[in-house]
Amino acid sequence: MPDDTPDLPDLHEWISFDDPEGHTWIFDLTFLTSNWTCIWGRGCPGVLDDPAPELEQGCCSYGAHFTEKADRKRVAKQAERLTAKQWQHKKRADRLGGPIHKNDEGDWVTRTVDDVCIFFNQPGFSGGKGCALHQAALDADERPLDWKPEVCWQLPLRYEENYDDNNHLTVTLREWKRRDWGEGGFDFHWWCTDHHDAFVGSEPVYLALKDEIVELVGDVAYGMLVAHIARRDSRTFVPHPVVKRRA
Repeated sequence: MPDDTPDLPDLHEWISFDDPEGHTWIFDLTFLTSNWTCIWGRGCPGVLDDPAPELEQGCCSYGAHFTEKADRKRVAKQAERLTAKQWQHKKRADRLGGPIHKNDEGDWVTRTVDDVCIFFNQPGFSGGKGCALHQAALDADERPLDWKPEVCWQLPLRYEENYDDNNHLTVTLREWKRRDWGEGGFDFHWWCTDHHDAFVGSEPVYLALKDEIVELVGDVAYGMLVAHIARRDSRTFVPHPVVKRRA
């Protein structure tokens, strides 16, 4: 079947529906049915000004901003469960007064050590490289999303709520773009949803990130999304523009 999709730079297909409570949901089908996957530790260049796959920092370089007090308290509580064998910088965090602090702009953030998030274990650390919170969650047979800052486990999903003048709620779930980081996002040498190297997963995003999506939108909206996708022939979905450009 020939692909007659218009050659637009960032063409996405969307679905919108109302749930039984009357809330409106909008989903980015192009991204959610794509085979994007996190390639941390598999050549991810990271989000610095220059490519640095050898550092294996992924998007951990700048630490994490917390969305609210509950997010901050949850991570602080989980951090108390970390041992020195699991967390390379545990002793340093204790000396600094904890892994979380208020920065010069007045925002609550994770501290950084050697220009990377304090929870990041460097390659070669005996307890395992990468996010100590993520690894400890797996060790405890728990979900990493219950341990990590919200911004960390949500990426690359972008959840947005909007209330109109009549207090009607519309929720949008889409891919996280450079602009969502603010001005600094355009300084990244690389961002994963912008490059075909990350579109190598073995299953579509809506299945691979089921736990994360359900956590964001709930079981009802997720079930309605899946039902819609099941009614569609997958060949009719608009291909992700990054993959289309590669082809």
